Amino acid sequence: MTVPRIPYVPEDLAEPADVVAAVRARRGGGLIELDRMLLHSPPLAEGWNHFLNNVRTRLIVPARLRELAMCVVAVLNRAEYEFVQHAPLLIETGATQAQVDALADPAAAAAAALFTPVEQAVIRLTIEMTRDIDVQDTTFAALREHLDEQQSVEIVGTIAAYNMVSRFLVALGVHPS
Repeated sequence: MTVPRIPYVPEDLAEPADVVAAVRARRGGGLIELDRMLLHSPPLAEGWNHFLNNVRTRLIVPARLRELAMCVVAVLNRAEYEFVQHAPLLIETGATQAQVDALADPAAAAAAALFTPVEQAVIRLTIEMTRDIDVQDTTFAALREHLDEQQSVEIVGTIAAYNMVSRFLVALGVHPS
């Protein structure tokens, strides 16, 4: 097991009760390693929990596209922990293991027949936002062929949010156990 740069808070952490309870409620009762790192800063954990809960559960952009983007961000940023958490969720949305495996090379996946045109557009958008920051007009136009304004804003927000997550994980050395 790889040791993180800062030790995790204990799994049985109880204080601050309101923040810990909210994080546990979102996770179904337990704390994952990410939570146990975030809880070193209760204000950060509280805001993160609320924000990421909204990204994960309240957006109208399809969960499959969100999970696809999260997995691509994880691969691009070498955030193995993030990929291990989200690849099973991508499969739960109907993706195949072959699609998940193809994400090891996001650039090739963006053109792979394994993915629908909207999925290819999301992969390209994720690559450009993550690697280059700037998004080509042609990439955004391809996305807009499939997503309305709200969905487009939401997928961009999801990619941005999970770039934040991956950078936090990688910088602090949070790895799968």
